[in-house]
Amino acid sequence: MRIAVISDIHGNLPALEAVHRDIKRKSPDLVFNLGDCVSGPLWPEETAQYLIAENWLTVRGNHDRHLVDHVQSKMGPSDAHAYSLLSDESKAWLKQLPTQMEHVENVFLCHGTPSADHVYLTEELCGDHTRIASPEYVLEHIGDVSSPLVVCGHSHIPRVIWLETTGQIVMNAGSVGLPAYDDDKPHAHTMEVGSPHARYMIVTRVGTRWSFEERMVNYDWDHASRKAARNQRGDWAGALKTGYFRPIKLPDFLARPRIEEPYEDF
Repeated sequence: MRIAVISDIHGNLPALEAVHRDIKRKSPDLVFNLGDCVSGPLWPEETAQYLIAENWLTVRGNHDRHLVDHVQSKMGPSDAHAYSLLSDESKAWLKQLPTQMEHVENVFLCHGTPSADHVYLTEELCGDHTRIASPEYVLEHIGDVSSPLVVCGHSHIPRVIWLETTGQIVMNAGSVGLPAYDDDKPHAHTMEVGSPHARYMIVTRVGTRWSFEERMVNYDWDHASRKAARNQRGDWAGALKTGYFRPIKLPDFLARPRIEEPYEDF
C-alpha cells in the first residue's frame, strides 16, 4: 500500500500542479489531502475546482473552516481574499468536508490534532519559535485515537514521530503551497522550512511496517511570489520566494522586470 499525503495548499495552484505530476510518477494507491486548501492571496477558486475534479479523500483545515463558518468582515486578509473569489460551488465543497477521518487502512487523518484543527500536533511553541513535540505532548493530543498511523498538517513542517509506548507513528505532510508564515495565535511565532519547494509525503506500508519519503518539488515559485505581491502581500511574496519569513518591500519588488516563462516540470 502506497499513499501520497498532501496538505496546506493555500491556493497555490502551480505548486499543486507540480506536486500532482510528481504524485503520478510515484503511482500511489491513494491520495489524502489534509486541508487548508485555498486560503491566501493566490488562486483560491482555481485550486478548489482542481481539487473537486480530483476528488481525493480530504479533511477540512482551520482556514477552510473559517471560510464557511465566519462572515467575511471578521476574516483575516488571507481568508477574506479567498472568500471574495470562491464560487458557491467551491464554498459548498469546503463546507461538506469532514473535520477528521479514519480510513479503512488504519490511517487517521486530521489537519491539526484529532480534536482541534488549529493546534499543532508535531510541534510545541517555545516563545516566538517552535520545537519538535515531545512524545508526551503528542500522546496527550492524539487522545484516544488508536490508529497505527496518524497523518496531520497545519504547521507546514514535514515530520515523522514514533511513539514508543504505543507503537504509533505520527506524520506531518508539510505544505504544498506555503513554506513559511507567521501567526499570532496563541502568541506570535514563525514557521519556516528554508527553501521554496512544494512539499508532500509518500507513505508506504509493507506488512505492518511503514516507511516515509519526503518529496520536495520544483515549480515556478517566482510566479507565485509575484502573484502574492500583486495582491499586496509582501509577507507571502517573501515566503514563497525564499522559504523563510522575510517580507518583501512591494514597490521595489513589483518594479523589477520579469521574464515570462511557462511552468516547467523539473
